[in-house]
Amino acid sequence: MTRRLRIVHRSGLRYRAPVAASYNRARMTPVTTLRQNVLDATVRIDPVTWTHAYQDYWGTRVTGFEVLVPHQELTVISRSTVEVGPGLDLDGLAGWDDLRRESVVDEFTEYLTQTVRTNPAPEVVGLAREAAAGLAPDAAARAVCEALRNRIDYRPGVTGVSTGAGEVWAARQGVCQDFAHVTLGALRALGIPARYVSGYLHPLATAEVGEAVEGQSHAWIEWWAGEWTGFDPTSLTVTGQDHVVVARARDYVDVSPLEGVYAGTSGSQLLVSVEVTRIT
Repeated sequence: MTRRLRIVHRSGLRYRAPVAASYNRARMTPVTTLRQNVLDATVRIDPVTWTHAYQDYWGTRVTGFEVLVPHQELTVISRSTVEVGPGLDLDGLAGWDDLRRESVVDEFTEYLTQTVRTNPAPEVVGLAREAAAGLAPDAAARAVCEALRNRIDYRPGVTGVSTGAGEVWAARQGVCQDFAHVTLGALRALGIPARYVSGYLHPLATAEVGEAVEGQSHAWIEWWAGEWTGFDPTSLTVTGQDHVVVARARDYVDVSPLEGVYAGTSGSQLLVSVEVTRIT
């Protein structure tokens, strides 16, 4: 059975004083994948002078836009309806020898290479090797997720979007993007291709059809062990019908929902809200 979700994602900036112009990119539109189908999607921006929609290198749907008039607030509203199929709890059949093949390493090199945000602490690498000992890659990835999650507390406000995996591990605290970065670093250190996924989470399993709930911008991971497997290291669950994919890439930097530059000296405040409604 499929499930249809309506998602309204509001994001924007409030400047302390008017700015002369701004140049921005929004990644707030879900993508069609093997297990989800985007039925409709719109992005509304206020104010706006010019927009351009395109697909970036990672396959993300991006809306680029300029605001060439003085403004003190910027609002971006993404509305989408997505049909989501059941989670695919696949058992990857690839062995370690398969992952070490030159063709596999070449194909997935971007998901095997560490970034500033995924670079793992030596202790994390050691823990990952211990958890993976004697296991095939797919089972090893699940064991690594569990071993790391049990050692990091979920605590908002401790980290930011620029926090790296090493800092998260030192603090033993973080949120979904931090769990994703730490886990990606550990899996890549083992030679398991792994990528960062950004999207939306419907957080209330008991919500009635038609009931709008406060959703979340969320982050999880996918690893490759013969098949791409989606896994949420925050909740230690295979991704399912409550997860909606917006973007996949190396880390948060590649998939930032709203980014840009502006002409002016004012600081800014980011405003974000997500509403998710199950409609079937």
